[in-house]
Amino acid sequence: AVVSTQSGHYGRDLQCELTLLKKSIDIKVHFPNRKAVACVRTICSHINNMFTGVQQGYKYKMKSVYAHFPININIINDNTHVEVHNFLGEKFVRRVNLLPGVTCKSTGNKDEIMVEGNDVENVSRSAALIQQSTTVKNKDIRKFLDGVYVSEKTFIQELAEE
Repeated sequence: AVVSTQSGHYGRDLQCELTLLKKSIDIKVHFPNRKAVACVRTICSHINNMFTGVQQGYKYKMKSVYAHFPININIINDNTHVEVHNFLGEKFVRRVNLLPGVTCKSTGNKDEIMVEGNDVENVSRSAALIQQSTTVKNKDIRKFLDGVYVSEKTFIQELAEE
């Protein structure tokens, strides 16, 4: 199944039969076993996420939190790569490659970035990769809370009510 508009397209492989009606999509699975029946609701959620992604887009705002050493975040290579500098005062530079269809922008606020895209899975996985790159090792994680965390999940543009 592929959903496309002027803002982008998004597709997925599905193991069922889809029929487009006037204002709905009919999903049929012939001779399903228990696993196939369980997948029908998942397929409905994927289709809803595809429509939401191409109509509105997904945007995750992330903030860097630090106690002493200020974390510097650089967005490079045409907004598709993120570098994290000075995490816990370390000289090591953490580089994160964002997934396809995902871009990163600065919000203008201090220590805040936005991760945007049409595919909710790629946007959330890219945000998770950025967050996991700043995981504190060999220290008490209750005390060392430094890192880059998702602060808000929203849409790129709100859909106008008709």
